[in-house]
Amino acid sequence: MDTMKLHNVIERLDATGADFAGSTFENVTFAGSGFKNVSFAGASFDDVNMAGWRIANADLSGLNLSNANLAGASLRQCRLSGTRIDGVLVEHMIAAYNALAKGNAEEAIAALKTLKQEQK
Repeated sequence: MDTMKLHNVIERLDATGADFAGSTFENVTFAGSGFKNVSFAGASFDDVNMAGWRIANADLSGLNLSNANLAGASLRQCRLSGTRIDGVLVEHMIAAYNALAKGNAEEAIAALKTLKQEQK
């Protein structure tokens, strides 16, 4: 599999079944794009506008996002194991959110401490 390197691109993209695993995206605007049954496993996104993304049934495991605009993005049935946003594991963000949503203060505090430690 070949990897892709995109720099300084502004494009709306809709893709189904594409393999972007291990690819690098820098200073890219894909606002409003849609992806289904794709792989971004191990890919790297730096300074990327992903506002309004619609992504479903995707492999995002090991994806690294840095300085990404995710406003209004929708992720459904995606594998997120090892995915990081600005160095923080998404799994830990979700754990903190779920604990807060359940009203479990003790669990939420523990999850938030984990997030804080990751940011160091």
